[in-house]
Amino acid sequence: MGNSVNIQNKKAKFQYEIIDRYTAGIKLVGTEIKSIRQGKASIAESFCEFNEQNELFVVNMTIEEYSHASHFNHRPKSERKLLLQKRELRKLEKEVKNSGLTIIPLRVFINENGYAKMVIALCRGKKLFDKREDIKDRDNKRRLDRVKKAFNN
Repeated sequence: MGNSVNIQNKKAKFQYEIIDRYTAGIKLVGTEIKSIRQGKASIAESFCEFNEQNELFVVNMTIEEYSHASHFNHRPKSERKLLLQKRELRKLEKEVKNSGLTIIPLRVFINENGYAKMVIALCRGKKLFDKREDIKDRDNKRRLDRVKKAFNN
């Protein structure tokens, strides 16, 4: 198996300040893994939350239906359980409840054993002025790169 699948949440780094990252397994059913291997998944509007049994679920993750499946196909938008160690779950839940932080998926990939994994991050939402600072820094870096390129030529 290769690491050809790399589904990213590109807006997450702009909208959130990333504090900590974790790699979690995803509990999939039916034809979901086949759709992920084809790259037909999206985590753009998704987030993670805990249920009553202190289990972590990813919400709003879209995995398109598998095209070659029968009527036993999966639902595109359903909650999917994330698999982490108990100490990591306890730490995340404590941070979310006490600090008001959120858990956002950053990336979905297939590891070398063929399992679907998700990189999740403990995040704090950015304010408008933080986003403006990021835009300003990005523009300054772009201008500097242009000047360097013109100077080298």
